[in-house]
Amino acid sequence: MRKSLHPEYRPVVFRDPSADYAFLTRSTRTGDRTIEWTDGRVYPVVDVDVSSASHPFYTGRGRIVDTEGRVERFNQRYGRR
Repeated sequence: MRKSLHPEYRPVVFRDPSADYAFLTRSTRTGDRTIEWTDGRVYPVVDVDVSSASHPFYTGRGRIVDTEGRVERFNQRYGRR
């Protein structure tokens, strides 16, 4: 394998500020800022908008958006009587 062809693969902290959640993993991403992790070492940090701690699919806070009243119409026609 040729040297300097592939990016460096190293530990990086990904942080979701909206959910106050962070996790350490290995990645080729680089960050301008650093953070001290629980093991006492300093790692580059990358802020993400959505993680498993804030995504509605994983948190169970998803909701059905019904702007045309289709669910209510269905329940009126075929709902339990």
